[in-house]
Amino acid sequence: MSVFQSVHEALGSILDRLALDLGDQPRPAFVVEPPRDPAHGDMATNVAMVLTKLAKKTPRFLAELIKPELEALPFIESVSIAGPGFINMRLAPSAWHQEIKDILLAGLSYGDSSIGGGAKVNVEFVSVNPTGPMHAGHVRGAVLGDTLCRLLTKAGYDVTREYYMNDAGTQIDVLARTTHLRYRQALGEDIGAIPEGLYPGEYLKDIAQALVARDGDKWLHKEESVWLEPLRFFATSYLIEVIKEDLKLIGITHDVFSNERVLIENGTLDKVFKILEEKGLIYTGTLPPPRGKVMEDWSPVPLVLFRSSQFGDDVDRPLKKRDGSWAYVMPDIAYHYDKIRRGFLFMINVLGTDHGGYLERMRPAVAALSDGKASLDVLFNNIVKVFKNGVPVKLSKRSGNLITLREMVEQVGAGAVRFFMLTRAPEAELEFDFAKVVEQSRDNPVFYVQYAHARTHSVMRQAKTLIPDLDDSAQALAAQDLSLMDEVEELALVRSLASWPRAVQAAALAREPHRIAFYLMGLAADFHSFWNKGNDKAALRFIQADDLKRTKVKLALVKAVQTVLANGLAVMGCRALEEMRHEQITP
Repeated sequence: MSVFQSVHEALGSILDRLALDLGDQPRPAFVVEPPRDPAHGDMATNVAMVLTKLAKKTPRFLAELIKPELEALPFIESVSIAGPGFINMRLAPSAWHQEIKDILLAGLSYGDSSIGGGAKVNVEFVSVNPTGPMHAGHVRGAVLGDTLCRLLTKAGYDVTREYYMNDAGTQIDVLARTTHLRYRQALGEDIGAIPEGLYPGEYLKDIAQALVARDGDKWLHKEESVWLEPLRFFATSYLIEVIKEDLKLIGITHDVFSNERVLIENGTLDKVFKILEEKGLIYTGTLPPPRGKVMEDWSPVPLVLFRSSQFGDDVDRPLKKRDGSWAYVMPDIAYHYDKIRRGFLFMINVLGTDHGGYLERMRPAVAALSDGKASLDVLFNNIVKVFKNGVPVKLSKRSGNLITLREMVEQVGAGAVRFFMLTRAPEAELEFDFAKVVEQSRDNPVFYVQYAHARTHSVMRQAKTLIPDLDDSAQALAAQDLSLMDEVEELALVRSLASWPRAVQAAALAREPHRIAFYLMGLAADFHSFWNKGNDKAALRFIQADDLKRTKVKLALVKAVQTVLANGLAVMGCRALEEMRHEQITP
């Protein structure tokens, strides 16, 4: 439990003792967080502000009531009231010393939370159509999804990672036809230029060679009606294995792979339609013309509609086309019903911003099919613009001009790829510059954070040179007399470390994994700044050659920084580096 959580719990106990009359309403949520201005103290709470309406007392009155109770706590040094009723607190140094011990003894479990309560959550991400290898445009969603899963797991959720394969429809037919063309080429036929409408990517040659190796010339002179379905299955199966191997390069695996084709073939779409029909949510009607468009030849056409407007949608949605075939949205509705059937009432999908309107279409169906018990959220991520040798690179499977995930990893490393994808909020466009990602400067957040972690290991190596029998285990350092840690700058660095559990909870609740990268960049900046201050203030240097006892105390702080940095990098799926190549690191 972090010091922020300890103060939050203490406040809860204080409110229980005060027995404020809130009527029959539950106590509203309040926060304990660092104040905007550090001069105001170590922590601030809005507890008096949020209680005022129910308690029918002014915030100032409530703050005055709570103040002496807080002052009586042994780890609170002083309490002040600001403005209309904000409560600011300054903690005793012993509270920060205890936080160092907690970090060291918890290790990588520091920051673990129970806010998820073990709730089952299904996170569907990547879900690239199996028509080609993973390229840079896919990587961002993959990293966001996997980091979100790691984050939710740390926050106490029971997470299932799922991949949904759109292995039915026109694109898969195009894949099969292109595969057959390349198959003929692999058997020696001159196929000329790839016809318009087929996939020109070179990767299809590999699929064709694999097909030849398995089947020889079995499909060479057959009609399309004979080979289309077998080649659809072969090509998609081959490519999904390629995608799995690509994802492993950046440490991503999925627990479940679901198929659109299976949902269609096993009658799930028909079953879902019948369920909605039995609920009285299906009718035949007409829709108004699309808003914002002038359509002179438009006329209303009877369609089979789902009463999605009963569940918050702005219009009812057609589930069938004019010719009676399923509308595009129907397989996705069936897919979410399948998740509900499997016991997932909490679902998150990671999609590109080009899926605008998806959430509005799906949420009503999820609500209808679960009787309001299930919820769906979507994490949208914007495009990635890739630069290579200073030139923007266009990403398109159809043109065959690809910067693949494999190429990105080979050039800059898996950890750098993952970290860089989280350096912007998902809704913002992201520029991935190969030169920037490997640049060794403070302007490169990947380097800056890893450098901080490597520096902590450098300090430990230097300390062992000074103290050959040094026990630098977390347990041994936690047992030191941490009251010797009394420099203002040291305690300020501990405050940054103590914010890690709060960062985990906030990022998990907001479904914003990029906050972890932002936290690490801030902590790295604080550590590097502390390091630089040691150049001018000898008391801040980690190695005190004439005072081995104090050195061990300072090493406890270094180990705590190392632990939290490694903790955050683990949530991001990045290996924490102990040394930086081409860089001399000295304390």
